[in-house]
Parts: sequence; C-alpha cells; structure tokens
Amino acid sequence: MALQQRRAARSRRSAVAVATASAVASVVLASVPGLAVASPDPMPSVTPPRTPAVTPSQAPAVTPPQTSAVTPSQAPAVTPSQTPGAMPSHAPSAMASPEAAPTPAKPAPALTPAPAFGAYLDYGAPGVARIAQLSAWLGGAELRVGHTYLPGDRWRNIEGPPGYLDVWAGWRREKADRMLVLNVPMLERNEEGVSDPEVRELLQRGAAGEFDQHFRALAERLVALRVPDTVIVLGWEMNGDTYTHRCGPDPQAWKAYWNRIVTTMRAVPGQRFRFDFTPTRGKDAVPWTECYPGDDTVDIIGMDSYDQPSGLTFDEQVGEPFGLQAHVDFAKAHGKPVSYPEWGLFRNGDNPEYMRRMLGWMEEHKPLYNTLTDYCPHGVWQCSGNPRASEVYRALLSGRTDERMPQPTAPASSVQPTGPTPHPAPATSAGCSPLNLGRWVESWLGRKLCLRFDRWSRGR
Repeated sequence: MALQQRRAARSRRSAVAVATASAVASVVLASVPGLAVASPDPMPSVTPPRTPAVTPSQAPAVTPPQTSAVTPSQAPAVTPSQTPGAMPSHAPSAMASPEAAPTPAKPAPALTPAPAFGAYLDYGAPGVARIAQLSAWLGGAELRVGHTYLPGDRWRNIEGPPGYLDVWAGWRREKADRMLVLNVPMLERNEEGVSDPEVRELLQRGAAGEFDQHFRALAERLVALRVPDTVIVLGWEMNGDTYTHRCGPDPQAWKAYWNRIVTTMRAVPGQRFRFDFTPTRGKDAVPWTECYPGDDTVDIIGMDSYDQPSGLTFDEQVGEPFGLQAHVDFAKAHGKPVSYPEWGLFRNGDNPEYMRRMLGWMEEHKPLYNTLTDYCPHGVWQCSGNPRASEVYRALLSGRTDERMPQPTAPASSVQPTGPTPHPAPATSAGCSPLNLGRWVESWLGRKLCLRFDRWSRGR
C-alpha cells in the first residue's frame, strides 16, 4: 500500500464480534441506524456520519470527520455495571450458618483477550490523532493497533529517519497492550516501475548482504524508541507486480533476501520483533506460497484482502485458489497466527454484505490483529461514499473494549452450564436480514441482531 497515494492508481487484489453485555448492546443499538433487534418495530432514524471524501492525494489534509450521529459528547454514558465483560458483584446477604457445609468454589471460566483491531488512518501524526477520533465514533471502542508505513523512495527513509516514527512510538508506549504495525519496504525506489531484470539483480545483491546496514539501522532505531516489539510487515504484497520488492522475478533470491533481513534485525540487542509475511489474496502475479521464506523467519502469516475484483462474491473470495481459506489453512499447517494488515471495500462499491462477511470471517478465525484501510474507496469513517457498509462496521464494533471475556466451552452433558444462558432468537421480520455473529456472541448480547435494508431503501 502506498503512503496515501497508491490505491487510486491501481487494482488491488474477512470477525470481529461485539462481545458486550446486553445493557450496553441495547444502548448502542439505539444509536445505530439500520441495526435492529429482530422485531417489526422501526428503529429511530439517525443521520449517518458525514465525512469528506478522501482521495489518496487528499488524505494528509483530511480534517477530523464530523458526524451528526454520535459525537464524543453525545455518546451514551456507560456505568461501571454496564462495562462490556464486567461481571456483576454479589454481596452476601447473610452469614452462613455454622452447620452449613462449605460450598466448593466454582472454577473461573477460561479467559481470552479480545482480538486487537485498528485502522490505517494516515502514515504520520494525523494518523495517531485519528485513532482517538475513530474510537469515539465507535462509541469508545478500544483500538489497540496503530498501523503505518515507511516510505520506499530512498534507503535513508527505509531506515526510519529521525522524527518519523517518534509519535507512533509514543502512542504505543502509552499502554502495554497496544501494538505497532510497521510496513517496511525491502528495496528503495519501491514504486518506480523498476524492470524485472533489475529487480532480479537487486534481490540477489540483497541476498548477498549488500543492504544489511539499512535494516540494522532501522532495528536500532526502533529499539532506541522503546518499541522493540513492533510487528514488521516486511515486503508486503510480494506476489503482485506493483512493488520493486516483488518476488516474481526471482523467488529463490527473494526468500534468501527476506531471511537475511530478518536475521540482521534479530541480531540487534533488545529487539523482540515479529515478522509478518503478507501477500495479497489470490494468485496475483505468482502464487504466494512460492515466496514463503520458511517458518524460522516468519512469525505471522498475513493477507491483504480487498473486495475485488468486480462481481466476485465473498464465498468466491474464500474458496478461490490462494484465497481466504487457503490462507488460514496454510497458517495452521505452519503453526502461525494469521493477520489482515490491509482490508476493505473496493471494486464492488458500498457493499454491506462484504463488510458483514469479512468481520464474520475474522470473528471465526481470530487473527492476531486486523487493520481496515480507512480512506476512499476502501474505508468507512474517512470516506462518505460507503454509508451502508459504514453502518455495518459501526454497529458490529461500537463499544468494544479490550476487556478479557469468558471463552465459551461446551459443558458436559451431566453438568449444568455456568455461563450466560442463551436466549432463544426471535423470528426475524420482513426486510430484516439476520447477522450471524456466532452463538456465544449472541448469548452475551441476549438476542439475535439483524440489519433493516428496508430502512435504507425508504427515503432514497
């Protein structure tokens, strides 16, 4: 992905569950247009957020989006008893009698942290500032991932020039559970249309160690900034033909070069980097499996997955060769977590079905992190051109925090369930498309949710 200017110029090649208590879900639902508890009663109308249409060339100058829906000052107040995932406290009503036999304490349910998510909002300081603004738009949802890119124009910028990463490092250090994701080019002149023969020569020179010093300098810079656990998305989308750091001209040299870079950066004292191998979805120019450099130097297997090409359904995106299913299967076979550093809308326009299905896919497969690309045409907050998909994204993620939630387990047939009791899902009404969030999410919400597409059609 380019630093704000690459998506308008080329063709690009999905959740997250709302794990909130029923009280919070009701408050959030009342503020979100188009989302309803399955019932024939209409939802109150709320004006969708109005944001300036952001083209890649305009992105750095974007002002914070203004919304007439829920602003930070208007966001529903959440009392401590309503905090997502908070367990009710029960004070004893009376002392136990001396004759009473002690009741064995029930074991606490297994806990699992909510998966980290975020969005690409800008490569510089505006991107850091917009994290809090997007969080407010999402009703206080906790965005734990900050995502930015190093310029690929010259080696001195790939080294992480002084001042460039400081604001991102400061944001990362504010909370222990935050994650900084940094896309790092493998070669300079990364978007200048370098020919295949020259790319082949550069990859071979890199594999021989000629460019080691640049990656050593970057690693030392990140350690000095006290972000030694940065996730490095190295040489992303290598299976395509856009970047100079592409794999196609010489896969063997590319893999050797990747291994050389990782070895060089891991040799810097104090580092705890994780390296994310991230192709685009599908075959693209070459099958991405031909570029996989090996389990020893890969910590995460990612995938950039946009809603394209035109007319391709989500099921086809899952089942295509080298698609979403192949991605999770490959990662499982290699014992690696998955990620989605880039994803969003694209060739099929304002597609709420894609948004719902991609979020559902990620809820099912639990990536280590995901970051939506949030500018036009891909985004939902800084782009006003996707209002229906925006409704879905906002409805499903509003109010989500990083609270540790009980992990559902199937009770034995002779043991009564100790977790939340699932409520039967009410029948859906006409014009209301149910959201399949999973049984454990719906048990926390206490109901099944659906989207009222008839509300969008009315008034158009």
